[in-house]
Amino acid sequence: MRGFRRERPAVDEQALASARRYEAFGRVMAALATEAEFIESCRDLTWWRGSDHSWHLEWRDGPYAAEVAELLAEQVCDANGSLVAPAGPGNQATAVLDIMGVRLELRAVDPLGRERMQARGAFWRLTEALDTSRPTNARRPWEELLGG
Repeated sequence: MRGFRRERPAVDEQALASARRYEAFGRVMAALATEAEFIESCRDLTWWRGSDHSWHLEWRDGPYAAEVAELLAEQVCDANGSLVAPAGPGNQATAVLDIMGVRLELRAVDPLGRERMQARGAFWRLTEALDTSRPTNARRPWEELLGG
């Protein structure tokens, strides 16, 4: 008795391209999630899919777009190396990357840059708050948060 033969479904190129787009975006967001300074320093972090199936990422304040592009080039990689290639020149406000064949456009609105963010006194830093090696007469930020 012969078994039933199943036809292999045809490979849907559009579904594969869509899956690649979402995988590339997931890798970008995972890389940015490891950078607490980036997430904490940005206001109004938004993203959307472009009409040409690219991704757009925009934020206010925070680092320059070229600095984020550099960070993504270091972080988004697999066993074969980096999956990121610059797709255009980057500057303080904009940068364009090719990630796994998917275009990612970065846009910083009123960026401060990483150096300026780190030097800014009003920016609350967890590492400074938890540093108990420096004696101080003032209450530490974590004491204020916890009411101690």
